[in-house]
This record gives sequence, C-alpha cells and structure tokens, in this order.
Amino acid sequence: MPDISPTVTTPIQTGCCIVGGGPAGMMLGFLLARAGVDVTILEKHADFLRDFRGDTIHPSTLELMYELGLLEEFLKRSHQEEIELAGQVGDAPVKIADFTHLPTHCKFLAFMPQWDFLNFLVEQGKHYPGFHLMTQTEAMNLIEQNARITGVTAKTSNGTIEIRTKLTVGADGRHSIVRERAGLQVMDLGAPMDVLWMRISRKPTDPGQTLGHAEAGTVFVMIDREHYWQCGYVIPKDGSDEIRKRGIENFRQDIARLQPFLRDRVSELRDWTDVSLLTVKVDRLRHWSRPGLLCIGDAAHAMSPIGGVGINLAIQDAVAAANILAAKLATGSVTDGDLQDVQRRREFPTRATQKLQVLIQNRVIRRVLASTQPLTVPWPIKMMQRFPSLRRIPARVIGMGFRPEHIKTPASPLPPS
Repeated sequence: MPDISPTVTTPIQTGCCIVGGGPAGMMLGFLLARAGVDVTILEKHADFLRDFRGDTIHPSTLELMYELGLLEEFLKRSHQEEIELAGQVGDAPVKIADFTHLPTHCKFLAFMPQWDFLNFLVEQGKHYPGFHLMTQTEAMNLIEQNARITGVTAKTSNGTIEIRTKLTVGADGRHSIVRERAGLQVMDLGAPMDVLWMRISRKPTDPGQTLGHAEAGTVFVMIDREHYWQCGYVIPKDGSDEIRKRGIENFRQDIARLQPFLRDRVSELRDWTDVSLLTVKVDRLRHWSRPGLLCIGDAAHAMSPIGGVGINLAIQDAVAAANILAAKLATGSVTDGDLQDVQRRREFPTRATQKLQVLIQNRVIRRVLASTQPLTVPWPIKMMQRFPSLRRIPARVIGMGFRPEHIKTPASPLPPS
C-alpha cells in the first residue's frame, strides 16, 4: 500500500476504511490489521486529548487484553481500579455492584483516560504493516456505485482525498456522518436527562471514590482521576439554559452542598467555559448495514451514560465484527449477509442494555430529578445491602454485558524487527 499522508491526492486503496478513531474503530482496526487485513482509520482530530469521554474499562475489555496477550503491558498505564460500585442516596451510603466474583482474570473496573486507551491500541496496531491511521482527516461523504458503498471522500489540511475500499465502517459516534450520509433509519428511544461535566482538583485526604450521589432533584457523579475529580451533574433534558441563568455561583454552591469536602475548590469553576454539556441520546439503527457499509459502536447505537457501558458495547461490537469479517476481508469475499451477521450477533445485547438503561432513566433518574421530597433507598438497593451476594447481578451486567465476545481471529506473523 502507498504511504498514507495528508498530501496524497490520488485515490487511496485499502481493504477496509474505518471512519472514527474511538474505541470501536480503533479496536476493530487493530484486530483487522492483526489478522492480516489492510485497514485505514480516519480520525478527524490531531490526537485523542479530549476531556469528558468515557474512560471506564470493563472486566470484559480487560479479558480481551488478556486473550490478546497484552494485559500486563496494558495495566502499566496509569489507571485506577474499583472492585465495587458505591453511591449515596440522600444521607445513606449504599453498595451496588461487587466485581470480585466475575469469571474474568481482572475482577475490577479500570478507570483510564480514553486517550491513553486509544494510544495503547495505536501502538499495538503499528506492529502490523496493514495498520494505517490518518489523523486530521474528516470523512465528508460516501462514494456509491451501483447502489453499493465503495469508499469515502475526506477533508484534510491539504484538500480532499478519496479512499476506495471493499468495506467502509462507520465508527464515528452518536453524531455519525456515515450513518447520516448512508440514510440509515435511526430509532430514538428518548432520554430524560443531560449531564454537565467538569473537573475539580483532588486532594490525598479526600474520601474514597463515590460514583453517584442522589438527592431530591439532583444526581451528582464523581470519578477519581487521581489528580482531579471528573464530575457529572445530571440535569433534566434541555435544562442547561435554566441552570446557567441561575449563575455560576449558585452552581458552585449546589456542588458544595452535595459534596461538602469540595467547598474549598468549587471556585476552580471560574465560569461556564469550565463546564461541558453532554446531550444524552439513546438510539439505534434499524439496519446497521448497507452493501459495502457497516456501522458499529455509538454510530449504530448511542447509549446512555448509565453504568458507563457505552465503551463496553462498542468494543464488543468491534470484536464481533473482526471475528465475522476478518478472514473474508483478507480474501476480498465479504458479502452483504456477513455484514448483517454482525448486527444479528450484537443486536440482542444492544437491545437488552438499552432497555435496562431506559428503564433506569424513566423509573429512577426521571423521578429523582422531579422529586422535591427527601429520597429513601429503593427496596432493590436495600436488598443488596442486606444480601451482599445480590450485588453480583449488576456487576455481571455492567462488567461483562449481556453477550461478552472473545478473540477468535488468529494473529498474522509480525514482520522481522
């Protein structure tokens, strides 16, 4: 394959073109290159350094790293480990999930900045000659011939280029340009909330990690990022303007009330530029593919942030797609039925996870945000406190998902170093 750089003006030929360098796209690109497929990943940004992206690495993903022989190297990256999920309802601390009984080598959640996770996959992918990453390259449109997608046009700093391929994969997130240009039908399942994300410094004397604090009218989430807290303030859908009208000082005081130990640091939120809005969407495509085109990850099914399972689903999609398609891509014999097989494989876990998320959104989050009375601990969580073994159930759903995938594609020989 010719050298790929933004100065290329003639069409680029590749075995598979993946649009989007997030968890789904990067994992699929790595696995395909590992299996001997020539693959090109398009990433519109120059790097992966963006705040407030999902950074929960689930036990199922850590198990994949073990199966790939990469776990030891992966865990050398800076991360935090949590063997249980805990929270607070009103003034009552509660424990929700216990990961120590999972049938995996790593019985914990790992919290790692997504840019570190993606950079790790890039480093591993570069061991294989078929792995090509093009940064600052934004897909603009699909190339279609005889009702079949045969590539994409993309914008670079030096103009427009064409990438011609047997298979285009949309892995470009919930605002996917690929699924829009392909005209794929989206089913919106609704979400009653949005999230305001921010960072507040962390001190060694701070209490242990609390992943959720629910009070009447408010849900506040904190993730330990070692040197700072990544905080999420859950608000009613489209309620951001109302929060901002009240002023940044009132917002600071709300956070200090919820977590008093942050009172001396809320001034770090100087103005609203220090607060980012995540517009929550829960949707999925009716059909994930067209001839020559497949969508995976958030491009196929946008997930709620509940449980942090979006990355898990995206990576599992990538593994399933590699298992089904890698050998056929290597020989150029992928059929439309093969692409539909990926959806058939991953549709049940997607539907089941979204159904559970929507249930929690409507039965729990919506009621909490609308409540004006002090909250009491719901009876299912009370049962988890009384019978700790029940915490294994949410741990299984969060940590492994409804259908965990496993590496089945053999690795092609590495070239001599």
